[in-house]
Amino acid sequence: MAALDAEANRRAAERRQVLQRRAVVILVHLAALAVWEVLVVLLEVKNFILPPPSDVLATLSGSHYGWLENTWVTTLEIFGGYALAVILGVACALVFTWSKALLLLVFPLLVTLNMIPKVALGPLVIVWFSYGIGTNILITFSLCFFPILLTTIRGLREIEPDLLDLVNSLRGSRWQKFIYIQLPGALPYIFSGMKVASILAVAGAVVGEFIASERGLGYLMIQVQASLDTPAMFMAVILITGLGVLLYLLVLVLEYFSVPKDARMS
Repeated sequence: MAALDAEANRRAAERRQVLQRRAVVILVHLAALAVWEVLVVLLEVKNFILPPPSDVLATLSGSHYGWLENTWVTTLEIFGGYALAVILGVACALVFTWSKALLLLVFPLLVTLNMIPKVALGPLVIVWFSYGIGTNILITFSLCFFPILLTTIRGLREIEPDLLDLVNSLRGSRWQKFIYIQLPGALPYIFSGMKVASILAVAGAVVGEFIASERGLGYLMIQVQASLDTPAMFMAVILITGLGVLLYLLVLVLEYFSVPKDARMS
């Protein structure tokens, strides 16, 4: 009974620490906004150079910006390209671990393709696929795919050979070996790549909207730039950042429920 009480107290203490850390993070952000507001007013900074947070928030009431539609488009591009990269990245990594010939022939080509600046491919992507959400999903995918592929390949290779030999001795199929041995062991590496890719996904979607879009928050930033509508540009940046934070938090939640605490990678 005493052991159960001690465990309950330990978990309660851990929850309090987590809540305290989150409260500190929120307070720091609110303090930064307050300082921003006060300094802009006191220093009389021009609105088109650095607007106060109150003016930035006020742009949300402007119906001509189309915040909901543009945010939804950017969300589809970020999450669509990211999901595609996760699925194909893990699948390709599995195929490469199964076939040394493909790893030798195809993987170097993928490395070379990854070296090409994605912005430089923008005009070609427009020629091939025209404007639209699908094109920006493809650009997002191209940025996210390689980190997931690399970390997954490494994770699949880090599996203890004795475990694989045991499955082979029991005449387990490749699929059973992957499901019961390789995938659980590679999850920390997969999530490590997914965290990196979640940051690149936001960059990919915004870059795509800069060069190949007629909708989205990145496209809206280009439009309001012509009229020096800095508050709207700041609001677009905040919404884009929020989407990136949301995606990263979703990855953390999935990792929390999928990977034991002592096996997680920073």
